[in-house]
Amino acid sequence: MSDSAGKIAKRSLVIAGHRTSISLEEAFWRALSAQASARGQSIASLVAEIDAARAGANLSSAIRVYLLEQAQAARGQ
Repeated sequence: MSDSAGKIAKRSLVIAGHRTSISLEEAFWRALSAQASARGQSIASLVAEIDAARAGANLSSAIRVYLLEQAQAARGQ
Protein backbone atom coordinates (compact mmCIF):
# COMPACT_ATOMS: atom_id res chain seq x y z
CA MET A 1 0.00 0.00 0.00
CA SER A 2 1.38 3.40 -0.90
CA ASP A 3 1.74 6.13 1.69
CA SER A 4 -1.11 8.12 0.17
CA ALA A 5 -3.54 5.17 -0.10
CA GLY A 6 -4.37 5.32 3.61
CA LYS A 7 -4.69 9.08 3.87
CA ILE A 8 -8.20 10.33 4.52
CA ALA A 9 -9.62 12.71 1.94
CA LYS A 10 -12.88 14.59 2.40
CA ARG A 11 -14.93 15.37 -0.69
CA SER A 12 -18.30 17.03 -1.15
CA LEU A 13 -21.03 15.52 -3.30
CA VAL A 14 -24.65 16.35 -3.98
CA ILE A 15 -26.81 13.38 -3.02
CA ALA A 16 -30.59 13.52 -3.44
CA GLY A 17 -30.39 17.29 -3.79
CA HIS A 18 -28.34 17.77 -0.61
CA ARG A 19 -24.66 18.62 -0.40
CA THR A 20 -22.79 16.19 1.84
CA SER A 21 -19.16 15.64 2.74
CA ILE A 22 -17.72 12.15 2.72
CA SER A 23 -14.40 11.12 4.26
CA LEU A 24 -12.69 8.09 2.75
CA GLU A 25 -9.16 6.88 2.35
CA GLU A 26 -7.62 7.72 -1.03
CA ALA A 27 -7.61 4.02 -1.95
CA PHE A 28 -11.40 3.91 -1.50
CA TRP A 29 -11.89 7.09 -3.55
CA ARG A 30 -9.92 5.46 -6.37
CA ALA A 31 -11.94 2.24 -6.10
CA LEU A 32 -15.20 4.20 -6.01
CA SER A 33 -14.21 6.17 -9.09
CA ALA A 34 -13.27 2.97 -10.95
CA GLN A 35 -16.55 1.30 -9.98
CA ALA A 36 -18.60 4.31 -11.09
CA SER A 37 -16.69 4.47 -14.38
CA ALA A 38 -17.18 0.75 -15.00
CA ARG A 39 -20.91 1.24 -14.50
CA GLY A 40 -21.00 4.31 -16.74
CA GLN A 41 -22.14 6.67 -14.03
CA SER A 42 -20.82 9.49 -11.90
CA ILE A 43 -19.45 8.99 -8.42
CA ALA A 44 -22.37 11.03 -7.07
CA SER A 45 -24.98 8.80 -8.72
CA LEU A 46 -23.27 5.62 -7.46
CA VAL A 47 -23.04 7.07 -3.95
CA ALA A 48 -26.73 8.00 -4.16
CA GLU A 49 -27.54 4.33 -4.87
CA ILE A 50 -25.39 3.19 -1.96
CA ASP A 51 -27.02 5.83 0.25
CA ALA A 52 -30.52 4.66 -0.68
CA ALA A 53 -29.66 1.02 0.10
CA ARG A 54 -27.87 1.51 3.42
CA ALA A 55 -29.65 0.42 6.55
CA GLY A 56 -28.61 2.94 9.16
CA ALA A 57 -24.85 2.61 8.66
CA ASN A 58 -22.97 5.83 8.17
CA LEU A 59 -22.39 6.64 4.52
CA SER A 60 -18.59 6.28 4.54
CA SER A 61 -18.92 2.81 6.08
CA ALA A 62 -21.64 1.84 3.62
CA ILE A 63 -19.38 2.85 0.71
CA ARG A 64 -16.48 0.78 2.07
CA VAL A 65 -18.72 -2.27 2.55
CA TYR A 66 -20.16 -1.85 -0.96
CA LEU A 67 -16.68 -1.71 -2.48
CA LEU A 68 -15.57 -4.77 -0.48
CA GLU A 69 -18.61 -6.71 -1.66
CA GLN A 70 -17.94 -5.71 -5.28
CA ALA A 71 -14.30 -6.84 -5.00
CA GLN A 72 -15.36 -10.15 -3.49
CA ALA A 73 -17.98 -10.70 -6.19
CA ALA A 74 -15.39 -9.99 -8.88
CA ARG A 75 -13.16 -12.69 -7.35
CA GLY A 76 -16.09 -15.13 -7.17
CA GLN A 77 -16.36 -15.23 -3.39
